[in-house]
Amino acid sequence: MYTNKKSVLQLVALLKGHGITKVVLCSGSRNIPLIQTLASVPSFSCYPMTDERSAGYFALGLSLSTAQPVVVCCTSGTALLNLHPAIAEAYYQQVPLIVISADRPSAWIGQMDGQTLPQENLFGGLVKKSVSLPQVHTEEDKWYCNRLINEALLATHHHGKGPVHINVPLSLPIFDFSETLLPEERVIVRYEGLNVYDRDYTSLVERLNAYSKKMAIAGQMSLIYLFDKRASKQLYKHFVWFSEHIANQTVPGTPIKNFDLVLHSFTEQQRADLAPDLLITYGGHIISKNLKNYLRNHPPKEHWHIAKDGEIIDLFGSLTTVIEMDPFEFWEKIADLLTTPPSDYPRRWEVYCRREEAPQFSYSSMSAVGALLSALPPASALHLANSSAVRYAQLYPLPPTVEVCSNRGTNGIEGSLSTALGYAFYSDKINYLIIGDLSFFYDMNALWSQHVRSNLRILLLNNGGGEIFHTLSGLQMSTQAKPYITAPHTASARAWAEDCGFTYIRVENDEQLSQAINVLTDSNEQRSPLLVEVFTNREEDAALLTSYYKQLSKQK
Repeated sequence: MYTNKKSVLQLVALLKGHGITKVVLCSGSRNIPLIQTLASVPSFSCYPMTDERSAGYFALGLSLSTAQPVVVCCTSGTALLNLHPAIAEAYYQQVPLIVISADRPSAWIGQMDGQTLPQENLFGGLVKKSVSLPQVHTEEDKWYCNRLINEALLATHHHGKGPVHINVPLSLPIFDFSETLLPEERVIVRYEGLNVYDRDYTSLVERLNAYSKKMAIAGQMSLIYLFDKRASKQLYKHFVWFSEHIANQTVPGTPIKNFDLVLHSFTEQQRADLAPDLLITYGGHIISKNLKNYLRNHPPKEHWHIAKDGEIIDLFGSLTTVIEMDPFEFWEKIADLLTTPPSDYPRRWEVYCRREEAPQFSYSSMSAVGALLSALPPASALHLANSSAVRYAQLYPLPPTVEVCSNRGTNGIEGSLSTALGYAFYSDKINYLIIGDLSFFYDMNALWSQHVRSNLRILLLNNGGGEIFHTLSGLQMSTQAKPYITAPHTASARAWAEDCGFTYIRVENDEQLSQAINVLTDSNEQRSPLLVEVFTNREEDAALLTSYYKQLSKQK
């Protein structure tokens, strides 16, 4: 019989799933749920040890002798401290020990409760990975716990071997052993130094060819990669390819970029039918919340993430495989290994997405962004500030030769103006920045600089506050809270911009917008940097956008 503690059940199931077979068990009370569950698994060879100092070194010897990871499990309190010397030895000998410590709930640490001390990250830099598992009450807890365990177990042999620490807080009662089966848990696998022609990876290629609905998503990447034309043609036969503007030229051929809009018009049946069986991702951040929610609610059977660093990135909650290699090398190599006949899956997505055209808005922040993007010189650089600006830009097509930059690492509103200035200073292109009012005024001191060149052109969307807060699903702002949330203001950038040497243009209607866009996109060299400030009403902007999305959702 097994404990009813879900975090323990997950941990034991994943130890088994990762092929761990040897477990050293130290006596104690708080770790009884761990001991009884581990000792009840037939595939584990368990070794009882009373003294944790000896247990750690005994586990070290087992691992050295078998060349396999070995578990050593102890109770809470000073028991864990006694493993420290053995862990240090394992770290410097690069021995893959898995230290599992039972712990008291964090609420009781430092409250004079017995056998409690801070156990999280206790070994500091002497372990390759240290995690403290959540107590599982929700589906998100379950996913998080699974991910942490997989990360820790994979770290025992990632870029060299070494010890890891898995801390397991357990609340009372702890003596319910009513479970008869271990759960089926997701095991994440990492392929290091992958060569897809090696025999060792035959199963990976077989799985690749087994799926008919294959989707690829390119995240943020600041580079240009030219795929081999033959490889591009082969890849597009088998994969539907998604990317956003911030991915730049990192896909083979022409990807689908308006998927976010299309998802608004899908019925639930269409969402289910078009969900991928295999999802392969590479690159950095993805803007679309709609895509994230779609793939979290309709998870693929497998999700592979390709990255040089081999880190565990589980954005959609369905990661199964990490492939540690250059993503472009991966795509070029697998093109020749796609041996099954292509399905109609890419074409089905393309048909749906072809129906959607760029939206048409009346005068608004959105129409201003659309007007600029439709007129951008093809060899320019586009900087997108966070919040509304980067999302509005995704509504419209963009010439593939336009270089796109955005601070999506943390998605904060600060620093977008300063980053654009720094980039433009050494750029030989015209640099455009689309930025909202709060983001601009937060960072306006950037203009007070000796490094502003005339190749910088700014489109400032000033709707008097944080418009995006009016569009957040489920948010009901009270009259009292509204000004604190949306940060309303009546400020203008004119005086500051002109004082800092900018040519300033004020826009309040469609006619003025059209004239301003002509000036902004004039390819002739300007004698000074430009700032076009577009004034709109934030509530009208929000209403237009909400109405547009509602209209999309009614389309079948």
